[in-house]
Amino acid sequence: LLKQAHGEGRKEYHSEMFTEFWETLFNCKFKLSNLSAENQRECTGHEDLTGVKNSFTDMSLMPIFNNIYKGVYAVAHALHSILVKILNSKLVHSVYHAVEKIHFKTKEGDEVYFDENGDPAAKYDIKNWQPTENGIVDFVTVGLYDASLPADKQLSLQLESFIWAQNSKQVPVSVCSEKCPPGTHKVLQKGKPVCCYDCIRCSEGEISNMTGLVKPNVRFYACVKKEAEFLSYEEIMGVLLTAAALFGTCMTAIVAAIFFTYRTTPIVRANNSELSFLLLFSLTLCFLCSLTFIGQPSEWSCMLRHTAFGITFVLCISCVLGKTIVVLMAFRATLPGSNVMKWFGPAQQRLSVVAFTLIQVVICILWLTISPPFPFKNFTQFKDKIILECALGSVVGFWAVLGYIGLLAILCFVLAFLARKLPDNFNEAKLITFSMLIFCAVWITFIPAYASSPGKFSVAVEIFAILASSYGLLICNFIPKCYIILLKPEKNTKKNMMAKGAPKLF
Repeated sequence: LLKQAHGEGRKEYHSEMFTEFWETLFNCKFKLSNLSAENQRECTGHEDLTGVKNSFTDMSLMPIFNNIYKGVYAVAHALHSILVKILNSKLVHSVYHAVEKIHFKTKEGDEVYFDENGDPAAKYDIKNWQPTENGIVDFVTVGLYDASLPADKQLSLQLESFIWAQNSKQVPVSVCSEKCPPGTHKVLQKGKPVCCYDCIRCSEGEISNMTGLVKPNVRFYACVKKEAEFLSYEEIMGVLLTAAALFGTCMTAIVAAIFFTYRTTPIVRANNSELSFLLLFSLTLCFLCSLTFIGQPSEWSCMLRHTAFGITFVLCISCVLGKTIVVLMAFRATLPGSNVMKWFGPAQQRLSVVAFTLIQVVICILWLTISPPFPFKNFTQFKDKIILECALGSVVGFWAVLGYIGLLAILCFVLAFLARKLPDNFNEAKLITFSMLIFCAVWITFIPAYASSPGKFSVAVEIFAILASSYGLLICNFIPKCYIILLKPEKNTKKNMMAKGAPKLF
């Protein structure tokens, strides 16, 4: 190639241009007579280009030449592949098909290959126009895009090297308004670009809980409705409480069926069967009234849940109180010359239950008349949701209902506690004492738990208190008697009931 450049059929300017390039590239002279300095040497024509590093061979500074460089080498690799196949006596493919399969690295370490569409991997330098002190614009490389790298490493930027408008290092803001804070939404300013807007506070029942949040509502920026929350039959907690209420109802019905079947036996008759059946009926209502607390509150459900709860529980406690008074009166009746039972016979027992319950009915009527409970949307307890609950209306009415139940429960507990040490044939007082102890403990712990429970959990606490106290009354008052009726029938006799050492039920 060097000989051809020096005149073998070539024009002189071709030879001179190539000779000058060669001498400059390798810092040598072809003729010793032209040596101008002692440190120069004579060109041999066999200099190695691979070891030269200067502005002519640095392809990173000249992207266009670099692409030409890659193209020439791609063809060279393809021709080399064809040559190898020819030497191995294989089928010769076209240069195009050979180029498709090439994959090599350049001297700078760049990978060269073509994808299934025949396109090379894209690689771009990201330039930033930066003015210098002399007023000249300098093109500074501030990043690189290389499609041959993994997806998370294809784009790399040196943000600290960027120079923005007016020689600023601060990234310019693309909007003319600040981001909207939580609780507001964007409203575009009339006649101005879309980057200019006002921040309008969300209306009651709506929320925008992220800074600069844009919630698209067809074509406009708007807030979204808060999620409504209440204790539902469809969630796990609602299902469990419903199952517990229905199980208690079924359990009460089974006990009532047992008592009705064995209503003529001494143990049922000795424990005042009329009050016992009325107590079982009221317990059934207590279990069922807990279901009114589940589901979305409405005007009728809010009034029903509190009044039904207040009246059924007073009916229940009135029956227990009547049974307790019967126990005390029966013991006094056994004393010589006592005539007390005629003052608290069956008629007086029914009248006492009606009177105690009627007082609660009057309290509930006054409550519903003056300021009844009503459905209420609580926006303040949580920022991201609405709590659907029943407002009490008159707080005095609510606490009057609870207070009256508590007063009867304490009175019943005191009387039963006084009767706990009576002879064995009156040992039902021990069962009543324990059941009322559970009842009072449940409702005493209910008050702080109810006050500290958020949202729908306060309703769940109230339902739990109703179910726990109902189960306590049912189990303590009736299960021991069912045990004797079903499993110890030999003790269910008049002789055993009247004996001084009567069988203990508890």
